[in-house]
Amino acid sequence: LCRGGLAERLCRLQNRERSAISFWRHQCISDAKIPSDKSGVLIVKILEMFEECTIQVAICQQLEQSSAMLSSEDAVINAGEPILKVLFARETAAHLKSRPQDVIHIYPPWQKLLLKNADVPVIMNTYFSQKVLLSEHSETREKTYGLTKILIRKNIISLAQMFRLDDLDDELHQKSSDNQVACAPQIHNNCDSKQHPLAQSAVNDSLLEMVESQGAVGWREARVRVVIQRVYCLPAREGYRSRVQGNKPLLSNRGMFCRLCLLVQDAYGMFSEVQLQSLSSAEDIEQYCRRWEGKFCCLAGMKILQRTTRGRALGLFSLIDSLWPPVVPVKVPGQSQDSEMMTTNLPPPSFCYILTVQSGEIHVEVDEEEQISNLYQPPAVHGLKEILQIDGCNERCSFWARVLYLRLQTKHSVPINQKEIGLFVTDSTLQNVVHIIPKVVAVSVAASCVLSTEITEALSVASRLVFFKDALWGNGRIICVERTVLLLQKPLLYSAAGADLSELTGPVRLDELDSTTQANSVCAVRGTVVGVNESTAFSWPTCNRCGNGKLELCPQDRGLLYCSQCSEVVISPVLKMQLEVFLSCPSRSQSTVKVKVWHEMSFGLFVLINMLLSLQSYEVQSVLGKEVGLLNCYVHSVTSHPNCVALEEIVLL
Repeated sequence: LCRGGLAERLCRLQNRERSAISFWRHQCISDAKIPSDKSGVLIVKILEMFEECTIQVAICQQLEQSSAMLSSEDAVINAGEPILKVLFARETAAHLKSRPQDVIHIYPPWQKLLLKNADVPVIMNTYFSQKVLLSEHSETREKTYGLTKILIRKNIISLAQMFRLDDLDDELHQKSSDNQVACAPQIHNNCDSKQHPLAQSAVNDSLLEMVESQGAVGWREARVRVVIQRVYCLPAREGYRSRVQGNKPLLSNRGMFCRLCLLVQDAYGMFSEVQLQSLSSAEDIEQYCRRWEGKFCCLAGMKILQRTTRGRALGLFSLIDSLWPPVVPVKVPGQSQDSEMMTTNLPPPSFCYILTVQSGEIHVEVDEEEQISNLYQPPAVHGLKEILQIDGCNERCSFWARVLYLRLQTKHSVPINQKEIGLFVTDSTLQNVVHIIPKVVAVSVAASCVLSTEITEALSVASRLVFFKDALWGNGRIICVERTVLLLQKPLLYSAAGADLSELTGPVRLDELDSTTQANSVCAVRGTVVGVNESTAFSWPTCNRCGNGKLELCPQDRGLLYCSQCSEVVISPVLKMQLEVFLSCPSRSQSTVKVKVWHEMSFGLFVLINMLLSLQSYEVQSVLGKEVGLLNCYVHSVTSHPNCVALEEIVLL
């Protein structure tokens, strides 16, 4: 805020107004009586009540002072008394808890508004209002009625009705025809649109209009029709996790709890994120993506969890920006909806409502039989070469790639469910290019990115072709963050945008170690052995059946080894070892190249390791000068002072 500006002064004025209202109500409760000063007090009796645009509207009859001293039942309605339309804010209405036949005292500074072509005056600024109970009978009635919740009728007025658009009849006719399409429930089996009373209500096509008419408490009498643009999972907060412990389990993601979410868009281009309840299993996310994305759905029983903006939800709006502008013209509020008046020349949305479900209400009704909406934008699939050449920052991108190597973050202080996973991937666009672009790129999977069990199990076994949907590209990195989805099956609707998505043929090649090699990458190394670090070399036997590395001496025969996991004697143990060797590499002649070789992973140093396994029989000097072929290595660090490259030999998936 600008100091001393209009916004700051308005904020101070609102705070003073709220304080004055709270103090006045507290004073009335403490005195337990009606303020004695009756000058300027407007006394009305409520005849009818309804809600419109979150404002409670009361049709009232103005009373004189003498009539006001009677109880609400004894006050006789005089046809000559003026009729007023009194507006109460939501907070004031909740404080009064008024109902028809109640008498209300409205204290200054109330205001009367005379509308053109309207016979009934409107009373506004009714914050200083008090309900009057003048008899024991009224108090008994109040206590009795206070136990039951009064139902207030809500008037839903569309923007077309408000602005009296010329094509109102056409729009209403289109709405009525849309309502005849049955929506198939998917989240709950009891959401039959023919049986539930909500199905009989009008279907709106504007999220913003529903928020304005229904308010933040919840949508009970109305539905809104939207298009599902994306389906994904988000990690659940601690509060949500504790609330659902008694229900069916949430989708597990590296030990975290998650919930299914939808990014929806209405006919006016407005976006909203709908946070649904839990999934029964991790594999459900893929089938929901396949069945729901691009389809129309009706939302009901929603409540507003949060109104967020770009500054507070960069990840959400980066996904929204990737879907903007719309592929087809959208409606413009307040304008005629003729085709020539629709436009796509609109600024991207600056805010978004986060919606969540209300227990016991209809949540989502998806019409899976209906065709894909023209408003739906499938992810544009690009090759990795094209993505690496994008100049923008925080751009969403989608691509197919083969995962060659997986590495978990090695920081011991970070919990397992908060560790970042590094995936090293490639595709045909990288394998068939010259040295200017790397042949393998790193994709960081943040802890907030939900991975299904199918993905994690598949990547732990072998190299797989994975579809990365809506990953984030920026500052030379590809990151999988919240709202990024990893899939194994190839979606049918996703467009290739002219990208080369041909399958890899032949063996995968890595970039050879040179002066451009950076840390946290993978490369291929060739060179000559110039040294072995004997102080860090060690070996240990493992079970040849289960791989257990903690073998014990057999109690019956101290010369044999025993595996506690297999409960059997290990006759032929597999010897594993770790050592560090120093190489002289022509591609980095001025650097010291240190390679850590461990377990059974060394193929290029197979002869060397077999010699070093029996250091008592072989001298280290006998292996110096040996030529080493191409080793696949992970680059731990690259330093200039001293000029050293630390590598670790790896096995690709």
